[in-house]
Amino acid sequence: MSVGAERVLTQRERNRALLERQLLLSRKRLALPRALERIGGIQAQYAPSMYIGLWSRVAGFEREQLTRALERRTVIQATLMRTTIHLVSREDYWPIALAVRDVRREGWLTYRRGKTTEHEVVAAAKLVRGRLEAGATGRADLIDSLDAMLFNGAGVWLDLVRIPPAGTWERRRADMYAPAEEWVGPPGDATAEQGMKLLIERYLRGFGPAAPADVANWIGTATKSVTAALDEMELRQLRNEQGKLLLDLPRLPLPAADTPAPVRFLPTWDATLLVHARETGILPEEHRAKVFSTKTPQSVPTFTVDGAVAGTWKYDKGRIRLQPFGKLSSDARGEVTAEAELLGELHV
Repeated sequence: MSVGAERVLTQRERNRALLERQLLLSRKRLALPRALERIGGIQAQYAPSMYIGLWSRVAGFEREQLTRALERRTVIQATLMRTTIHLVSREDYWPIALAVRDVRREGWLTYRRGKTTEHEVVAAAKLVRGRLEAGATGRADLIDSLDAMLFNGAGVWLDLVRIPPAGTWERRRADMYAPAEEWVGPPGDATAEQGMKLLIERYLRGFGPAAPADVANWIGTATKSVTAALDEMELRQLRNEQGKLLLDLPRLPLPAADTPAPVRFLPTWDATLLVHARETGILPEEHRAKVFSTKTPQSVPTFTVDGAVAGTWKYDKGRIRLQPFGKLSSDARGEVTAEAELLGELHV
């Protein structure tokens, strides 16, 4: 890890760095796999989220682009970081899957201690693997004779991917699975160690600068699990206003605090709003309970004004309905309305 003069970043500067790296300061014209690598993937439990998240970030994005990419296998849906479904590039799938395999299994067993055993989960995985030998299979057939808990555990022990029509805008509730080695191809020479370094790189490129604990939180592991990999990487060291160490990849952009930030619409589960990015101020603390609550742990769709969440939105009866948290200036309201009209066109 490099040591040198440590610049202090204000929260506003960290906010602009996050927006720039998440392609939220300006949309970029990128192939979808490259865009996903740039932003660290997209959570995909709710199919429209990955479409909307990419629409807000990629210039010229159309729904058909993502559906085609899923069908052509250039992007992959699978349970990965934090044991949640993510959309990643095909090239990133195996390194990431190997890097998080053990921590996913350990976490799953710890959470269900007393309810099942590793022996039972391994047996369930063997049963599910056998059912997949005939090819891609729907969840209903895979879960037959298994309870939901054991089926979910089997998915942690197997390298499974969700395949189209699962996760597509048109068939978002279709649950089709295939073995990763068949759909993606074999892992080749990928290793867990390489995967951990890649995850750190993806995180810092998409969310940095950040503290080691934030990197670990996003991956879904303990901070000590990323420390060894961090120590081997050439990283830039910075500090936040409280003096806490922040790490970054060398030569990545750090926009000025006064960089204009356009209105952007974010989907359910957008990763910029999660705890690992809390210190960037993109979700003001006074509004956090309006976005995440016991009734909506997955969050609600939001829109940003000047780089911070300023309200929620939903698509209803052919239009985007807005619920600002406070009064918007006339300029901001005009920009929000114009962006909402474009988002409405995506839904048609």
